[in-house]
Amino acid sequence: MNVRALNRALLARQHLLERSAQPAAAMLGHLVGMQAQAPLAPYVGLWTRLARFRPDELASLLTGRDAVRGLLMRGTVHLVLAEDARLLRPLVQRVVASGYTGHFGRRIGDADLDAVAAFGRELLEERPRTRRQLQDELAARWREHDAEALSYAVSYLVPTAQVTPRGVWGSSGVATLTTLEGWLGRPLADEPSLEDVVLRYLRAFGPASVADVQAWSGLTKLREVVEPMGLRTLRAESGEVLYDVEDGLLPDPDTPAPARFLPEYDNVLLSHADRARVLPPGCRVPLPPGNGASRGTVLVDGFYRADWRLHANGLEVTAHDRLSASERAEIEGEAVRLLEFLGAGERAVRFGTAA
Repeated sequence: MNVRALNRALLARQHLLERSAQPAAAMLGHLVGMQAQAPLAPYVGLWTRLARFRPDELASLLTGRDAVRGLLMRGTVHLVLAEDARLLRPLVQRVVASGYTGHFGRRIGDADLDAVAAFGRELLEERPRTRRQLQDELAARWREHDAEALSYAVSYLVPTAQVTPRGVWGSSGVATLTTLEGWLGRPLADEPSLEDVVLRYLRAFGPASVADVQAWSGLTKLREVVEPMGLRTLRAESGEVLYDVEDGLLPDPDTPAPARFLPEYDNVLLSHADRARVLPPGCRVPLPPGNGASRGTVLVDGFYRADWRLHANGLEVTAHDRLSASERAEIEGEAVRLLEFLGAGERAVRFGTAA
C-alpha cells in the first residue's frame, strides 16, 4: 500500500471523508477515545466527524459520567466512554505510571511511593482536589520532599478522573481530580482484553504496523500480542507488514478528500509511528496547547497543510504551502461552518502563509 492508499483508509475509518450520522457516544467509542489534553478539543473533533453534532450532546455525556477525562494512552489526557475507561486504564497503567520516573521521579528522592499513592488515594476519595490542594496535603505529611513531585506521583500511580465542569462546553474550571473508580461508581476491569483493543484500534486507524499500535497506546512488546491474532496482513511500500481487520475500509486512493478542520493534537495526527499517511515529509505538529476550540490543524486533500486560529474578528488559516483557488474556496466554506459551530460573532476568514 502506498501513502495515499493509507491516507484514504485512515480518513475513511476516522469519518473524515464523509461525516457520520451516528451519535457522539458511538463515535467516541469507535475512536477508542479522543486526545483531550486541550479540554475542548473533542468538541471540534466530533464536529468535524459528525453531521449533526451539538456541544450539549458531549457535555451531557460528561456531566452524566457516561464519558470521562483522564490519563490513558501514551500517558496523556483522553476523553473516553466510561466503560472504556474501566478497560483501558488497567491496560495502560504501566505506561501512565512510568511518567513519574522522568523529571518528577528525580525530584521525589527516597519517598515511599506506595505510601504516597495510598495517602493520595485517600485524599481523592474523600473529595475531589486540585493539584495545588493535593500538593498542600502531601507537603504537610512529607515535609522533606518535593510536594509538587509527590502530587504528580499520585496522579500517575492512582487512576484518576478530571471531574466536571472541566471539559464541559460553556463552563470552566481548573483540573480537579478524584479516583476513577469513585467518579464512575464502578471498579476497573479485572482482565481487560488487549487483543480486543488492538482490533478496535485497527478499525479506527488501520491498516497499521506493530510499531503504529505501540505509538498510539504507549505500550511496548506488542508483537507477541499482534502476530498470533490471525489478522489480515498487507504490505506498505517500504515492505513493512501492516495488520488489519478483515472488514477494514480500503477506499480507492483517488477518492476525493474534503478539507477538514481538526482540533489541537487530534489523534489522527498522533497515532502512528510512521505519520507519513497524514503528515507531509519533514512536517511536524508544533502547536502549543490551548483550550482545543481556538486553534488547530487543517487537512487539505487528506494531508496536514495548514493551521487555523480563532481571533476576535474571525478565523485565520495559515497555509504551509501554496493553496489553489479551489482549495482556498473549500477551506473557506468549512471555516465558516466552524465559526458557526463555535458561536463566533464575526464570520470572516483570512489566509496567511507560514514564514
